[in-house]
Amino acid sequence: MNPTTLSNPTPLPLILGITGASGLIYAVRALKFLLQAGYAIELVASKSTYMVWQAEANIRMPVEAAQQEQFWRQQANVFDRGKLRCHPWGDVGANIASGSFRTLGMLILPCSMSTVAKLAAGLSSDLLERAADVQLKEGRKLVVVPRETPFSLIHLRNLTSLAEAGARIVPAIPAWYHQPQTIEDLVDFVVARALDQFEISCVPLKRWEGHLGEDQG
Repeated sequence: MNPTTLSNPTPLPLILGITGASGLIYAVRALKFLLQAGYAIELVASKSTYMVWQAEANIRMPVEAAQQEQFWRQQANVFDRGKLRCHPWGDVGANIASGSFRTLGMLILPCSMSTVAKLAAGLSSDLLERAADVQLKEGRKLVVVPRETPFSLIHLRNLTSLAEAGARIVPAIPAWYHQPQTIEDLVDFVVARALDQFEISCVPLKRWEGHLGEDQG
């Protein structure tokens, strides 16, 4: 990997939205690589994220934004790189709620199907949904990583509506051609493919380079 791809080429921040879908490890790994690469992150976690942390890891996520920054840095194990600002889920007056606040776009990881449904219907009941709606109306990149199986017809129609509105859909489906050895290897593949949508390459990943047959060796 070219070392120059491991640093943030722009001062514009990336919004990281985290919902109550299972799989918070995806968010943690994404945050880890982005902070290590020096990116500025505006983070907003939905109300249900608090309950998922408790259910998945028996960890209580703090409510106060200042304490959340320390919490997420501890989970990512990155303390002195990048910039991280956390927002309360109900603060619809935050900077990321306005289209005049410039960003690289927004990544929602993981993304619950409830959030998908609200975004597809144009609803903005909290800061995460409002920030995502802003990306669509401003023509910026919105990448959602749904973590659900199986998809119902309603799920598929809502995802189609989002795609038609300009969002990129990156399901949390790992590959095996990079020969994963750990759970983190599987998670990191999904994180890398999601960040690819922003042309961000900060996740060490063995990428597919084609297969050389015996007659090409």
